[in-house]
Amino acid sequence: MFLTLDISLFNLAASAAPKGSGDVLNAEHHESSSAFPPFDPTYFPSQIFWLLVFFIILYFILSKIFLPRIGETLEERSSRIADDLDSAALMQNEAQEAEKAYERALSDARAKAHTVSETTRQAIESEINAELDAADQEAMKQAESAELRIRKIRDAGMENVETIAVDVSQDIIEKMLGKKLTLATIKKAIG
Repeated sequence: MFLTLDISLFNLAASAAPKGSGDVLNAEHHESSSAFPPFDPTYFPSQIFWLLVFFIILYFILSKIFLPRIGETLEERSSRIADDLDSAALMQNEAQEAEKAYERALSDARAKAHTVSETTRQAIESEINAELDAADQEAMKQAESAELRIRKIRDAGMENVETIAVDVSQDIIEKMLGKKLTLATIKKAIG
């Protein structure tokens, strides 16, 4: 296409050349007053024609091929960004809900731990009190048993004391008086 444009320009330049010039390509034969061909007003109509042709072709290519692709890409990107923002907002809401659930679970666990510790403390206290009561009752039984044994020992000791006192008195009297007295007489004298 460019080749045909260059050739057509060359043909136009040759036809516009003054008669009598032999070689168009030879710079010596050009007149010094002739303008550069793109700036020469005689070529303006063809330049405008080709400008319009290329502009229309470029406009058609841009409007039918490139701009729709760019528009689709921009729309796809915009929808992807919107989807990402929506999913980020959804994830943020889920994270907040998860945090609230975690806080609720943590406070429930703390309350449960407090309840368990309180229940355990009360159970241990009641167990200790029960053991203390059992130990007190056992100690009272042992104390009563000990008192009973002490009474028996004391009563037995008191009976022995009387027997020992009678025996000792009898021995003393015998040694002092030199006579033997009966037990009944000594018991009367002691008692």
